[in-house]
Amino acid sequence: NRWIVDPLDGTLNFLHGLPHFCISIALERDSEIYSGVTYDPLRDEMFWAEKGAGAFLNNNRLRVSSRQKVEDAVLATGLPPNRRNEIAKHTTETESISQYCAGIRRSGSAALDLAYVAAGRLDGFWQDGLAPWDMAAGMVLIREAGGLVGELNGGNNMVETGNLVAANSALFDDLVGKLKA
Repeated sequence: NRWIVDPLDGTLNFLHGLPHFCISIALERDSEIYSGVTYDPLRDEMFWAEKGAGAFLNNNRLRVSSRQKVEDAVLATGLPPNRRNEIAKHTTETESISQYCAGIRRSGSAALDLAYVAAGRLDGFWQDGLAPWDMAAGMVLIREAGGLVGELNGGNNMVETGNLVAANSALFDDLVGKLKA
């Protein structure tokens, strides 16, 4: 077993008094993310999931959004931290997908954004350069809420590569395709 912990995801938000940050904890068992918790202390919202048992917000069951078209979707992303040389690549991806979707958000907390995808508040998320503690809890939250997570290149090794795309099953393939365009 391995614990993957981010005691403060959205550190820059926290330091600047922006009320969007969280605590994220995941359990990896036999090289697979087994359970996860993302806690937003300002809203007292506990997003939690365990493989095979579902995903929940406090005591209420979570489901990813039911949107069927990327054109109707609100997506979230983030800039890779301290990787200014990749801003051009990220800008190209953002410009590419922005012509297809209803809106793009950048909140500054990948872990909380992923919890929002699991809760259906956001329809999808993508980012490169993530650390395992940024995404591990969100991965199990989204899967247990009925969504899909993967890499932009089609792989399934997000924790190692730091590349993650997440959405409901109706949007996932279209989102990946549009991000690659």
